Amino acid sequence: MMRGRRRRGRQGRMPRPVIINHISIIKSFKPEPREFGDPIFLEPAELEVLRLIDLENLSQEEAGVKMGVSRGTIWRLQKRGRAKVVMALVEGRRLVISDHMPVV
Repeated sequence: MMRGRRRRGRQGRMPRPVIINHISIIKSFKPEPREFGDPIFLEPAELEVLRLIDLENLSQEEAGVKMGVSRGTIWRLQKRGRAKVVMALVEGRRLVISDHMPVV
């Protein structure tokens, strides 16, 4: 089950929508010679943050402006995305890029 971004309990404001400018045509990465365990699902927002920060060398503030969210949200998405990628590499699990945005 994907967690995604959501508000905490009944109180609080709804999260702002995330702007994603690059849609990946790649859907998954599969380890060789075989995979171990359940696949890991990478959300489109996590992939976009990793692309902006690690490939385009933007700061968290600049990535936040491009995606229309706060620097704190960028930090959380980056932390969660990097952890998923590293877990897939270290544990030999398939990394699946989700087709849709999670329900908020």
